[in-house]
Amino acid sequence: MSHDLDEVHEDFRATCRAFTDQRVRPVVAEAEREGRPPERLWKELGDAGLLGLLTPEEFGGSAGQGGEADGRALAVAVLSEELSRACGGIAVSALVSAYMAAPHLVRHGTPEQRERWVAPLAAGEAIAAIAVTEPGAGSDVAGITTRARRTDTGWVLDGRKMYITNAGLADVLVVGAKTDPDGGHRGITTFVVPAGTPGLSMGAPLAKMGWHSSDTREVVLDGVQLGEDAVLGVEGRGFHQIMSAFQLERVALAAMGIGHAAEALDTVTEYVRGREVAGEPLTARQAIRHRLAAMEIELEAARVMTYKAADRLDRGHPEADRSVAAAKYFAAKAAAWIVDEAVQLFGGAGYLEETPVARHHRDVRILRIGGGTDEIQLEILGKRLAP
Repeated sequence: MSHDLDEVHEDFRATCRAFTDQRVRPVVAEAEREGRPPERLWKELGDAGLLGLLTPEEFGGSAGQGGEADGRALAVAVLSEELSRACGGIAVSALVSAYMAAPHLVRHGTPEQRERWVAPLAAGEAIAAIAVTEPGAGSDVAGITTRARRTDTGWVLDGRKMYITNAGLADVLVVGAKTDPDGGHRGITTFVVPAGTPGLSMGAPLAKMGWHSSDTREVVLDGVQLGEDAVLGVEGRGFHQIMSAFQLERVALAAMGIGHAAEALDTVTEYVRGREVAGEPLTARQAIRHRLAAMEIELEAARVMTYKAADRLDRGHPEADRSVAAAKYFAAKAAAWIVDEAVQLFGGAGYLEETPVARHHRDVRILRIGGGTDEIQLEILGKRLAP
């Protein structure tokens, strides 16, 4: 792969940027205030084809029969980057539904499950959430305690999920549960749980440091009764399905960091060019120019690593998981540093809510936690060193 995007992906970037500028930026203040993206935005995203990159054409998407096509992970990375330039909370809401939850239905759903959910999700007519994380089990997916007990008619689910994005908006949830409590990672199964199912309830919206425009809640499963047809994929294979989906999620989160950092760098560069101290612009000072140059270097390195990881994931490269872990780790940390530097260069103005860089500073911090912490990425990379 070239270090530069090909013409197809550059054109797609232009499409994403135009959509972000025209449709997303004007509603950021509303979304941050309301704690959720405006309802109309979902349909606009769907109409623009931005929710169906992994959806087969037969369901209104732009991918092949199996939901795969050349350059799809790279396209998701580009979309993640561009949406995040405007707002992390809006970006993650769309990404969770279309590229963290929906792919489970595309890849593992029965014909009936796919028929019911895949097309509406790609069209922005339905919203999905994925409920795996628990109060005591985040990156440790094998440690979840939500239980699915078999009955004469299907399954009963009991447990609690925490930090679930889109929980209060979702029409359907992909839920991970233990079907064999003694089976470790082999005892996990995923289920399709429609909103409104008796026994399924949501906590109040969680007050978060950032991502104010995303809906995040606790999900409570109290005797949720499901039929046999609610199993998603193969019983006992849920862990592998979840971990496989994590790869694209991590690419998307790394690319979100790039978007936050790129926007912060562009914004602060414009600011310092117009800011005068002692009768000359700040850019006349070598120390300021060098800081901006260092920020640009970190951003470019993060972008190259993330695009490489996405490309390897698209091609099924044997080292794709390591490239993804490295990109997720590096891009999240680099983005946090770049945005923090931007706040510093803004001075007191950077600490004001009216300055967009303050929102990017809040939003970027979660990227070192969500989708697998820094420590998890380092463990993936360090496993080969274990005796």
